Amino acid sequence: MHAFDVLGDPVRRRILELLAGGEMPAGGLSDVIRAEFGISQPAVSQHLKVLRDNGFTTVRPEGTRRLYAVDPAPLREVDDWLGHFRRFWTPPLQALATELARGKRERRLREQRADAPDDRRES
Repeated sequence: MHAFDVLGDPVRRRILELLAGGEMPAGGLSDVIRAEFGISQPAVSQHLKVLRDNGFTTVRPEGTRRLYAVDPAPLREVDDWLGHFRRFWTPPLQALATELARGKRERRLREQRADAPDDRRES
């Protein structure tokens, strides 16, 4: 299955988002996904299998639990592919960051002028 086919499903994307915070047991993942998406435990297990079989997650046993974690390798491949398209959004985002910084600077200067004591004396 192609990486974008794996990532094209909102349930699998959400599982990866949850795992981005660190390792989680299958039961904990299932509880969250079932509550958010209203799907059955076997359906969650199938999504976990797709992620595992396609290298997006690793799983290790710990006692009676199975702990899942993100495997970053396929995500790096997706990121590399997206690199071809970054030129479309990087300059606009940099321009936005510049404008935001300029606006903050101007607001700070206005506040400083407003807080400065008035040196003009009334006659």
